[in-house]
Amino acid sequence: MTVVRVAFTQATWTGDKESMIALHEDYTRKAVAEGAQIIGYQELFYGPYFGITQDPKYYAYAETIPGPTVDRFRALAAELGVVIVLPIYEEDQPGVLYNTTVVIDADGTVAGMYRKHHIPHLPKFWEKFYFRPGNLGWPVFDTAVGKIGVTICYDRHFPEGWRVLGLAGAEIVFNPNATAPGVSNRLWQIEQPAAAIANGYFVVANNRVGLEDNEYGDEAVNFYGSSYIVGPDGNFVGEVASSTESGFEIRDVDLEQIRTVRERWQFFRDRRPDAYGPIVAP
Repeated sequence: MTVVRVAFTQATWTGDKESMIALHEDYTRKAVAEGAQIIGYQELFYGPYFGITQDPKYYAYAETIPGPTVDRFRALAAELGVVIVLPIYEEDQPGVLYNTTVVIDADGTVAGMYRKHHIPHLPKFWEKFYFRPGNLGWPVFDTAVGKIGVTICYDRHFPEGWRVLGLAGAEIVFNPNATAPGVSNRLWQIEQPAAAIANGYFVVANNRVGLEDNEYGDEAVNFYGSSYIVGPDGNFVGEVASSTESGFEIRDVDLEQIRTVRERWQFFRDRRPDAYGPIVAP
């Protein structure tokens, strides 16, 4: 398979978990009707972005894997024949919680999962209250549409993870986000294209969108959407999505472009891991 039709979502918190799940099921059905072969959702897609506060009531959003949401989307993937990149709040055991993305293959099997490595703890991003750092490495998943990698939101600020995914053969890396206005705006424009160029693969960067004042009132964060796909040459595939509107987008990516760009630049040939010791010093 050379050309893959990729869908990605950006959605505003509806106010309850069931309607968020139903919304994403609807997006998925509509995207597949338009030919999508793989779809990725935003970070912690079925809930609010609860990192805005430190409140133990949000632990109730955590689920086991397998569990109700994963099983529901496994059935949907098998029904529609679509790969689903599913970011959830994972309970490994009581009190052991992760920010996790499950990759479900087109036959409904779980190809694997990734746990967010880098956990911020900043005003309105109090994630260390909710998550342990990931401990599953940087896996690449063989799926019906190709080799899929995942990083989650804050991970994107650390180039080492992007590189590991490239060396492991990733062709498309999904980077689901909850990114709000401020100092991140310029980084949003730069980091994922830079990672795509440096590693010679496609990056799907999708973000939450809209104001979650139905959850947090005057303290709400207004997420700016602006989701996109960028190719290994650093160019956007199609347009950048709206900064204000919920919905899904579809783009066609040609995996053959990976070979073309890598043979042009030869970054993997010319890298010098023997000289990079200081970057792994504690």
